[in-house]
Amino acid sequence: IAWVKKKTLNSNQKILLLLGCSRICLLCFTWVSHFISRIYSNFLHVQTVRQLLATLQSFFNYSNLWVSACLCGFYCIKIANFRNSFFIYLKVKIDRMVPWLLLGSEILALAISIGIADLMETVQSSNLTSTCQENFWEAGIKMDKHFFSSFFLAGFGYAASFLLVIFSAVFLLFSLWRHKCTMQKSSMKDLSMNAHIRAMKSVLSFLVMYSINFVCLIMTVIYTMKDENTMTLLISIYLCAFPGVHSLILIFSNPKLEKALLKI
Repeated sequence: IAWVKKKTLNSNQKILLLLGCSRICLLCFTWVSHFISRIYSNFLHVQTVRQLLATLQSFFNYSNLWVSACLCGFYCIKIANFRNSFFIYLKVKIDRMVPWLLLGSEILALAISIGIADLMETVQSSNLTSTCQENFWEAGIKMDKHFFSSFFLAGFGYAASFLLVIFSAVFLLFSLWRHKCTMQKSSMKDLSMNAHIRAMKSVLSFLVMYSINFVCLIMTVIYTMKDENTMTLLISIYLCAFPGVHSLILIFSNPKLEKALLKI
């Protein structure tokens, strides 16, 4: 609505808009892919369809995680106060950098998603084509290599966004502590303190949810390899709930979004 009325968006709104789009796409695609797997399961035997679904699922998931991490980094750079020249440069240039960061995040998410889908397809094809005892041994070695490569790519994607959230929380906390010490010495309170606290609450909530999300993603890999369906189901429920719960935190921490929600 703001985009339609003003024809322009600030950096925060750009990140929120892309984050909202990626989460809507992620949740809708998850539902559609589940529907296809239950009703039209024969489509999953087609290599092109299977690879396309895996690529899109990974892409929307990485897009959701990385744009969320970009939002945390944006809060940190905008609100935290440090005298470091590089940090000051980032604070001045961050508004121009946001579109390029978002574009880079999407391109990298797409590249990693294609790589993971291709590796997993190679594992399945090598598993199907191995028929004799000798080929089983060779295929097992190849599968281990491909699994390691795909898990490494997936882990890199998750860890990169998780580390950005951790660093944003640490820098904001340190900046808040310094600012609080300065205010106590001068016996004054200002708006910057309130901005610090609001951002800190948002980023800490991000950090808690990201930590649980990161552990669930690791457990998904472990329990998928062990074929434990109950734990995999419980973890999948949380991973599907993560975008919605995190979005509610974003809405209630933003006065404009909260007002829009109350209007609706």
